Amino acid sequence: MLGVGEKFPAFHLNAAVSLEKGKEFAEINQDTYADKWKVYFFWPLDFTFVCPTEIAAFGKANKEFADRDTQVLGGSTDSWFTHLNWRLHHDDLRDLPFPMLSDFKAELVTALGIRDPHIGAAQRATFIVDPTNVIRFVSVNDLSVGRNPKEVLRVLDALQTDELCPCNWEKGESTLGK
Repeated sequence: MLGVGEKFPAFHLNAAVSLEKGKEFAEINQDTYADKWKVYFFWPLDFTFVCPTEIAAFGKANKEFADRDTQVLGGSTDSWFTHLNWRLHHDDLRDLPFPMLSDFKAELVTALGIRDPHIGAAQRATFIVDPTNVIRFVSVNDLSVGRNPKEVLRVLDALQTDELCPCNWEKGESTLGK
């Protein structure tokens, strides 16, 4: 698995981005959100049980990420058509404010080293990537356990201080300086 300090891989993927007729899909690559922080989070499969809870939670926290000049991008190995269908039929996913990436060929999840060896789909992984596309944080949960977007925000806040931050540090608290 790629880790902290390594470059996030180049990619070119289709994504479900809207429910508006004719604007449902977009092509996204590693440069689409140049000069921004990015949070990439991957889930195993659409139409499952844990995944929509965390996808909806990231959606609800999207404004907080945007306030930090950070683009959220979610994704799985399902097709962009499957993502759109899931959004159309799941109340919590209809108004998602971020792209749902389709890594249908599993090229990105393989390059990241997060392709689950048992099911072949993405592991439940999260990456915080800085504006130069360097990975600054990685976390992988068991497939049965959802993530906490508030913890991802906390880590993002700490990284954006560019200072030493102690255990359980929260935005607005003193850092340890440099």
